[in-house]
Amino acid sequence: QTVEAKIYQQKALLSKFGYVSEPMQTYMTNVKSGDTSNMEGIAAQHYWKQLFENFTRERGGDAPNNYLNFGYSILRSMVARALVSSGLNPTIGIFHRNKYNAYCLADDIMEPYRPYVDELVLEWLSKPFRPTELSKEAKTHLLKIATKDVKIDGLTRPLLVAVSSTTSSLYKCMTGEQRTIRYPEFT
Repeated sequence: QTVEAKIYQQKALLSKFGYVSEPMQTYMTNVKSGDTSNMEGIAAQHYWKQLFENFTRERGGDAPNNYLNFGYSILRSMVARALVSSGLNPTIGIFHRNKYNAYCLADDIMEPYRPYVDELVLEWLSKPFRPTELSKEAKTHLLKIATKDVKIDGLTRPLLVAVSSTTSSLYKCMTGEQRTIRYPEFT
């Protein structure tokens, strides 16, 4: 569900900005349990190629990596906080596993939310002065992620509230109360 939701969100962002998004539907419908066919990775290659020319996604590096890394760290902390508030341990992941990572579950659950950060980065990079430095102004722009309006369960909510809804639904899935995790719909 999480991988499908991430690819769906990426497809929606590509469509919104007029990039080629059609292959994403195929990748999304071919996701198997545990993503054994690596559709998430294949979709990511197409996604990044569309968003940024001559781009390699890295933890370090120049723009847009610095913007993406900063935005994702904000998102990760929001998801980790929501997981704990929902009674879940953010260190025990579903797909991400690493004994040195205290936020494996947060890294799993934040995946479908990453395109919201990507959108803020695209907005920032569209500025006429072509910024490359992670300035105070850039950080202020990326901090908007918490209050960014998203649609979840047919309602428009701040992303911070949507994340709590997602982690609450994950808890209910784990206890057997429901079968699907609630993720927002990119608009």
